[in-house]
This record gives sequence, C-alpha cells and structure tokens, in this order.
Amino acid sequence: MKEISAMEVEEKLNKGEKLNIIDVRETEEVAEGKIPGALHIPLGLLGFRLEDLDRSKDYIVVCHSGGRSYMACQFLESQGFDVTNLEGGMMAWTGETE
Repeated sequence: MKEISAMEVEEKLNKGEKLNIIDVRETEEVAEGKIPGALHIPLGLLGFRLEDLDRSKDYIVVCHSGGRSYMACQFLESQGFDVTNLEGGMMAWTGETE
C-alpha cells in the first residue's frame, strides 16, 4: 500500500496541486478541523458512498492516526481505486484546517 507523509501533502497543497483527500473520521472528529477541501466520508459509510468517488482519480485517505485510513485504503483498493494512506493521520498534520 502506498503511503504519503503529512508534510508531503501540505507541500503539494501549498504548490496549488489539486488533491483528492478523503477524511474517514467520525463527524465529531471532523468538527475539530479537517484538511481544506477534504471529502468527509466516515469509515462506516464508505461502502455506501462509492458512487461519490471516481475510479479515474487517485485519493489520499486520512483519519486520526492512520489506522482507520489504512483499513479504508485496503477496502478502496479492493474496489478498484488508486489510494494512498496519509501516514500518522491528522495527528501528524500541521497545516491549515477548516
């Protein structure tokens, strides 16, 4: 499974790159802040929201510490998606949040 660091993601966003980020944390966690532009789909609802995703795009998946996003990546890969896990999750994120 591919992984990317929070710093790499922040650098890409700062350069103006358009990233497709999925935040799989629960609603109350996301209320504390998420990466700007991230699509919020709680892990438990991921299977029901596949139609909201585009298999032609690559996605970066984030959670609180990296565990749930790892599971989400495994699931999405099995469904034919190109995904990368954000190492350390939001605990590693030092960039802006919304």
